[in-house]
Amino acid sequence: MDTTNSDGLLNVIDLEATCWDGQPPPGAVSEVIEIGLTVVDLRARERTQRHRIVVRPVRSTVSAFCTELTGLTQAEVDRGVGFAEACRTLSERYAAGVRPWASWGDYDRRQFTRQCRAQGVAYPFGHPAERTHTNAKAVFADAYGLRGRPGMAQALRLAGLPLEGRHHRGEDDAWNIGALVLDLVARGAWPVPAPGSAPGSG
Repeated sequence: MDTTNSDGLLNVIDLEATCWDGQPPPGAVSEVIEIGLTVVDLRARERTQRHRIVVRPVRSTVSAFCTELTGLTQAEVDRGVGFAEACRTLSERYAAGVRPWASWGDYDRRQFTRQCRAQGVAYPFGHPAERTHTNAKAVFADAYGLRGRPGMAQALRLAGLPLEGRHHRGEDDAWNIGALVLDLVARGAWPVPAPGSAPGSG
């Protein structure tokens, strides 16, 4: 597969997953229940598309704590697609295997890696997993000279940007992270990865 990105587009992804106030119930594991995706045109310096994929978990359920945090309910995720179909959609509709992608921190990349391995699902992004991914939180901290790595909402405040929509809703968070990416692009801080490198990972 041609893994070059000639169109200047970046997929910004934010996951929501089943979670609990404390330890998960016996036998339950954290699973993706929403994939938020914003397409950023790095050349035009604008967010061009926003998408949402609701994913049906198979080894866990949506707790009351999770609903309070994300707004997602068990009834809603029951109508979602399976994780394998969601990954195929990323690959086929959003060019995930070709296009570079970013998330706020490394959790999203690691969750995809874990869940793909656990469920025997083809990893939807380019290989190796780290090469096509940029940790936008790390890039932001470096660009702003911060010792720690801020959460997304704090980063928006530092950048003077509004928080649009609901925090901890994947579609809205991906849209907001897209704005932070564009802030970094405007500052000349967004990395242009060399082949084989892993920009802003960790």
